[in-house]
Amino acid sequence: MARRRSFGFVPCGDSTKPRRRRPAFTLVELLVVIAIIGILVALLLPAVQAAREAARRSQCTNRLKQIGLAILNYESSYKSLPPGGITEGPCCSTKSGTSWPISILPQLEEQTLFDQYRFDFFNEDPENTIVRETQVAKYTCPSDPEGIDDLITPASGPGSASARIKYARGSYRGSAGLCENGFWDSSSQGSVAHLYERGPLHGVGPYDGMQEPVALKKVTDGQTNTLLVGEKAHRWTSSEGQRRQTFWAYTYTSYNRSCTFEQTRSIINDYERCLQIGGEFGSNPCKRSWGSLHPEGLYFAMCDGSVQWISASIDIFLFGDHATMAGGEIVSLP
Repeated sequence: MARRRSFGFVPCGDSTKPRRRRPAFTLVELLVVIAIIGILVALLLPAVQAAREAARRSQCTNRLKQIGLAILNYESSYKSLPPGGITEGPCCSTKSGTSWPISILPQLEEQTLFDQYRFDFFNEDPENTIVRETQVAKYTCPSDPEGIDDLITPASGPGSASARIKYARGSYRGSAGLCENGFWDSSSQGSVAHLYERGPLHGVGPYDGMQEPVALKKVTDGQTNTLLVGEKAHRWTSSEGQRRQTFWAYTYTSYNRSCTFEQTRSIINDYERCLQIGGEFGSNPCKRSWGSLHPEGLYFAMCDGSVQWISASIDIFLFGDHATMAGGEIVSLP
């Protein structure tokens, strides 16, 4: 009888020896590892966020530096600073002309966009649509990312909802000076009103009471001590707050210029909270204020081209002194 061949697997060693079980995590050990990883992530996340914000602040400083130098180069060519904004008629539906951000486009290497601006038409006219709706990177702060590329209709003026005109956003406003009861002294229409309270980028026109842009020699409080362009970004929860942001090419009132009220809410980055605080002058300080999405302060380009950090806790009267160009307050920032 023939033997049967076995083709089965023959294990090495003693098949009767029990196999060693591989070690594994217990549930408790797994939970401990997860907890340790969570703690490490929690410790690292603030450091990563701080590093990112430091990079954004550096970029924001550089952009403000470029803007300040562009304004000074403009002044060197034209013997005056650019007009804060030109409005040829009274408030509040009169269409507007050029303003400081449009005027300095060539100095910011945006000659192509500047060439598309039609000085023979108003900003709100269809002929200037391209300029109004173009996002200029140098006019935006990297710390202000929420919907920065959105085109939005402002809350008031000739470019408001009734006209349905949209504008590109920005992060910086020119300093128009120290305000008492509003953006302008409307009782002084047609006359030179309160020059000592004015900032270097005030508006020009009948409603503003000023007839010409500022020559740099008129900044008698000191170029190092006088605010030129600063940050204006805020959080919002309402459509009103969203439409009160900075729009770099919108000349009307305060959308690319701000002034300083001697109230602590003059430097605040939350529009609705500013309204809730309330106080004298109603909502004017909230519409025409300053603020940034950096923690605890904001940056300003000064009239000498330098960039200064201003703490949100600065004495508001000291801040007001720096808003005027010829108020006689020769003070330095802390």
